[in-house]
Amino acid sequence: MPMLLIKGSYRVKGSQPDGDSIHFTPDDPAQWDLVGGAHPVKRNAAGTAQLRLDAIDALETHYARTGPRQHQPLPFAHAAAEELLHWLGFSGVQRSSNETVATSIPDAVPGFVLTRGADLHGRCVALAGRGSPPGAGGTGIHVDVPLLETTANHHLLAAGLAYPTYYRNLFADLRTALTAAVHEAQAAEPARGLWPSDVTTTGAKIFGLSSLTDDVVILPKLFRRLVDYLHLGDPSLSGFPAFLAQAQDRFFILSTGHSTTGLDAVVEVTNGQTVRMTHPAEDLVFDEE
Repeated sequence: MPMLLIKGSYRVKGSQPDGDSIHFTPDDPAQWDLVGGAHPVKRNAAGTAQLRLDAIDALETHYARTGPRQHQPLPFAHAAAEELLHWLGFSGVQRSSNETVATSIPDAVPGFVLTRGADLHGRCVALAGRGSPPGAGGTGIHVDVPLLETTANHHLLAAGLAYPTYYRNLFADLRTALTAAVHEAQAAEPARGLWPSDVTTTGAKIFGLSSLTDDVVILPKLFRRLVDYLHLGDPSLSGFPAFLAQAQDRFFILSTGHSTTGLDAVVEVTNGQTVRMTHPAEDLVFDEE
């Protein structure tokens, strides 16, 4: 899969990195202008931009799109964030109560990103690498499975600390390799990371926001939709399928070969309080948001 390689460094002080998002500063900030796609990468005066790690979704530490900040069960959310920073080379990370990093050792670590575009929020959608890059910054490079396996994206899935969440821009061979890492984490004895606690497809009983923030471990995309729905003020989930239909998420179901619109096609609600997805996350490929 052809991708743009950008060499630079990761910095976390003063930011709120989680398990699938971190700031990156290129050695040459002008290289952000080489990133393809419909949306430009948003960066500050120093050239620092926020990355969204491609193909993975870690539990939320501070989601606040439609109301007050909410989080998913913090042991797994923090474990993913800590593992990402440790894998990249940070230690001694101290955070304030609002998840902002106050100190880290060192201040920055070298690395590289591999990207094909940015999302509509201006975050660079990327594979995150550490250390010396496999080519020159600002050039195109072929990303194969062995290179993918050296990235944080693959590492977090293999560790069972993130869910797979695929978008159409990712080539099938890389998606297949990531799914294999997920299945290996699930099949391990014991299953790794969050998988022993996951109830995305078996059913999560929701009795309000506290169920989502403190109890149930589910796909973050489903969590975000549930939070947005509950912020409307209805504690019953009976209206949740209709809410999902209105959101009009567009995706392809790999196992059936069908494209569809609306997560209501793959979400069931029973007894007004239990929600589950009828397909695992790795069976869905979303259009970019």
